[in-house]
Amino acid sequence: MRIRIILLSIFLISFSMSFGKNEIKGILYNDGTPVSVSIVDGKIVDIQHLPSDASFPQVYIAPGLIDIQINGFMGVDFSSQDLTAPDLKKATKALWKVGVTTFLPTVVPNELSHMKKSFQLLLSMMEDEDIALSVPGFHLEGPFISPVQGFRGAHLEKYIRQPNWDEFCELRDASQNRIKIITLAPEANGAIPFIAKCAESGIVVSLGHHNGSSEDIRAAVEAGASLSTHLGNGCANMIDRHLNPLWPQLANDNLTAGIIVDGFHLTRDEVKCFYKMKGPEKTILVSDAVDLAGLQPGEYFRREKHLVLTPDNVVRFPAENVLAGAASPLIICVGNVMKFTGCSLADAIMMASTNPAKLIGLKDRGEIRQGKRADLILFKIENNKIVILKTIVAGKEVYSID
Repeated sequence: MRIRIILLSIFLISFSMSFGKNEIKGILYNDGTPVSVSIVDGKIVDIQHLPSDASFPQVYIAPGLIDIQINGFMGVDFSSQDLTAPDLKKATKALWKVGVTTFLPTVVPNELSHMKKSFQLLLSMMEDEDIALSVPGFHLEGPFISPVQGFRGAHLEKYIRQPNWDEFCELRDASQNRIKIITLAPEANGAIPFIAKCAESGIVVSLGHHNGSSEDIRAAVEAGASLSTHLGNGCANMIDRHLNPLWPQLANDNLTAGIIVDGFHLTRDEVKCFYKMKGPEKTILVSDAVDLAGLQPGEYFRREKHLVLTPDNVVRFPAENVLAGAASPLIICVGNVMKFTGCSLADAIMMASTNPAKLIGLKDRGEIRQGKRADLILFKIENNKIVILKTIVAGKEVYSID
């Protein structure tokens, strides 16, 4: 019976589109009312509220999810020197299936030549229209982070170094100015003037993998830092209960908190506390997924490290007793944040779409509003789990469960 209802809903959605109406009908995610969304040339041109007794599919309509920190997916490593366009296309299609319509491939610490090649490879793949629609830029995580065990996470110490503006400019040039976010440690030598230069250049500066003091964090924010990378992670297992990098970031109203709500990187209580302190306007959900996401549990050798993907979708780096990225897509975080905090669907989508779009200056997406790009997801919620039925990017249906 459940399958029959889902198939009927999809049929009604497809019927509306197939006859040139370019209309999507369903339940608007932010107020629970039935609507018809009209699309022309890939943009939303009208949103009509339907009478409650009208015939419409019993599915939610929301803006597509935007993942600003993702290292890989379905066996594809975005930092690989062997990355190909078919690889990135495969990952992009797999992300469409789980509701992600926009993402920032994240490049991690390595030798300068390696990182430059990563950006050059990613940039060359923007010639593919489908990839270009979903990849507006990149996230550079490091290499200017803490070298201290625990705070550096699963990143290898030998590739971590002090902020160097000339080196960063080489990376920025290799990406043709498409680095949207850089994650760094505010306590590193030269970090504060480096942050100021990045902010002046329009790059979002995020604090992560660091052991910055309250003074370091305050100075970084005054210089232009505006985000915390996966807050609560990239942190040593044992820290001072008073003097640690968590409290000053939570206390600073000018920092938005990026958090991984996969159920493993943060406890339910941590998520509730972070959410209460930052609120939905100052929280962004990220997956931090790695290339092992979507693969079978087992032992893997990746980026010079022995990793373990557990049956419950946790990636561990046993040599340093730390997590090594996530293996769950962003949609899992959306469902979990509602379950953990009791927040509304509207607020959960805000944290996974609207807020990241605003953070990186994507004015054409992240909301269902007239004039916005028609990046949409249609889904049901069953037993607290979100089931994606259809994904639309720039008005084009790119995934359907049928």
